[in-house]
Amino acid sequence: MHRFLLPAASLLLLAAAAPASDDPYLWLEEVEGKRALTQVREWNAATEAQLTADPKYESYRQRALAILDDKEQIATPDRIMGDKVANLWRDANNPRGLWRISPLAAYRAGRPQWRTVIDVDALGRQEGKSWVWHGANCLAPDYRRCLVSVSPGGTDADVVREFDLGTGRFVEGGFNIPEAKSSVTWVDSDTLLVGTDYGRGSLTKSGYPRILKLWKRGTPLASARTLFEGEVGDVGVDPIAIQSATRRWVFVDRGKTFWTNERHLLTPTGGLVPVPLPADAELEDVIGDQLIAKLQSPLGRFRAGTLVAYSLRDILARGHAEPRLVMAPTAKQAIEEVSASDNILWVKALDDVSGKLFALTPRKNGTWASRSIALPANSTVHLLAVGGKVDVAFATVEGMLTPPALYAVQRGGRPSLVQRLPAKFDAATRTVEQRFATSKDGTKVPYFLVRRKGATGPVPALIHAYGGFRAAQTPGYLTGQPYRAGPLGMFWTEEGNAYVLANIRGGGEYGPDWHKSVLRENRQKSFDDLHAVAEDLIRTGVTAKGRIGISGRSNGGVLVGAAMNQRPDLYSAVINGSPLLDMKRYSHLLAGASWIDEYGDPDKPADWAFMSRYSPYQNLKKGVRYPAVFFYSSTKDDRVHPGHARKMAARLEEYGNRFYFHEYLEGGHSVGADNAEDAKRAALLMAYLKRELVGAGR
Repeated sequence: MHRFLLPAASLLLLAAAAPASDDPYLWLEEVEGKRALTQVREWNAATEAQLTADPKYESYRQRALAILDDKEQIATPDRIMGDKVANLWRDANNPRGLWRISPLAAYRAGRPQWRTVIDVDALGRQEGKSWVWHGANCLAPDYRRCLVSVSPGGTDADVVREFDLGTGRFVEGGFNIPEAKSSVTWVDSDTLLVGTDYGRGSLTKSGYPRILKLWKRGTPLASARTLFEGEVGDVGVDPIAIQSATRRWVFVDRGKTFWTNERHLLTPTGGLVPVPLPADAELEDVIGDQLIAKLQSPLGRFRAGTLVAYSLRDILARGHAEPRLVMAPTAKQAIEEVSASDNILWVKALDDVSGKLFALTPRKNGTWASRSIALPANSTVHLLAVGGKVDVAFATVEGMLTPPALYAVQRGGRPSLVQRLPAKFDAATRTVEQRFATSKDGTKVPYFLVRRKGATGPVPALIHAYGGFRAAQTPGYLTGQPYRAGPLGMFWTEEGNAYVLANIRGGGEYGPDWHKSVLRENRQKSFDDLHAVAEDLIRTGVTAKGRIGISGRSNGGVLVGAAMNQRPDLYSAVINGSPLLDMKRYSHLLAGASWIDEYGDPDKPADWAFMSRYSPYQNLKKGVRYPAVFFYSSTKDDRVHPGHARKMAARLEEYGNRFYFHEYLEGGHSVGADNAEDAKRAALLMAYLKRELVGAGR
């Protein structure tokens, strides 16, 4: 299970717990420190003064906000709850959102009948809180009682409260878990399985719950019975509940490292039985009494990346079950999303980074029938939600020049179009193509290129990439690319520039090996891939040195930070969002310890030997002219510490380099708490790219 973080209240505590250092900028790790915030405000003001002076800044901002707030958007299904569909709707009048439900039949027909259940903005005003929606977990099969999670300001920490869908109210005297980085699920209508901050010693080194307790209705949480305890060195312990057609299956998932887990199944008598999954396999879903898992390493005759099934009834009865084949991807495929309705396993796969959807049905002899769903080819497909007895799946289909469309697929039927968004720009003025660059070690690295139709000669180019944590980067409509920057891709290409999405190693584009090939001591390969894409754009005449910008966020911050250090001659602009940059201290800040399997442990000399070669903060050098980086982040980010961006900016300033800096007070790791903040960021970034790559205003 992918994790990133801690309650905001723990930020300063963890920073203080790190080893002594000669770093002169440790004071910038004091998240709410007076001196640190004064510096942040100064940098923010300087950046805004420069970039809002762009003659088109306000036009960019207003256009971005109009697109993000447009009522003509897809009401994506958060989940299907029996005969209902739930959705969180955000627009200009409801920036934090309306959580609402519609009858499934009406929604599938494209004529939803929405009933607002929770107005998040109104709830925040009523309670004097800056609530950000984190979701609702409603108990099947009647879906009347829900666990609603809201976060103060967008942090990963949240408050969990019981809500009654029938009355439309929070349950008086119901389940209520105070603000923490909790993990909670229903066992039955009167029992929760809760991991939270129970006080001293109850969290792991990474700051996640270490202890799971069974909490009975009407009793204090403090008296709940301990069901499972992990170790302090674990990443964390999570409860997982999956409702299949046969029963509710409840699991304990112990994250021993970021990529290895130990699972247990809750028995009818309240005990636990080990689940014989390989430690690095991903638990995907349950269909009937079959647990579906994706292998990350070979297992007997099964290759890495294969879907297999285990009989849960055999595990309960005998403590063991043999894996059976469900689906084996080809060499160019990667299974990315898996979700089960009562009788169908829906699988979204990538095929050379294009999306395909499959419907798999179990046969009595233990094999599976597979049917490919006829969705538009050469597109990005996202599997959004699937339904139980009705066996319906909803998926969106989009491309860089093709606006998103929502399809419904039911058992035995062809996909039916539910909604298609109107175009936000004239696609006929642009072209999109997939190309392949050759990396330093000979690996072919795919990338998508969008530019003006008929373009000749070098133009400024922006490359967006990520390269880690199995997260595939699939092309989306330009009004949403790059991630969390609104319509920046649309603005950039409409002015004659090139936009590139690079599928470098470290993601999940080609399955487990594509990710594993750059772990730990092999991280340099992902940087080499990015350099290769940039060089390929130069070789083919798309752009030229001095006209290339790179963009990355979170793990992508490590990527573009290292790339900038290694090739300041190649890149002239760097967008660095919510970044990790100080790899010497990252494991002591927030949940950094949980990512050691991805990067390495800087406290071990052998690991620091390879990490020190690329750590962006430590590799800045005096006398080198670096491109003027644009850092964006959030004070409330309790996932990646805001001190990373702050310290990198301070070091660049010390060495006489220009930079831009914008830290939002709210928003958490996603940075923007609402559409207004996302629109502002898109406009600031566009003005920045023009100054640094196009030359206007430099």
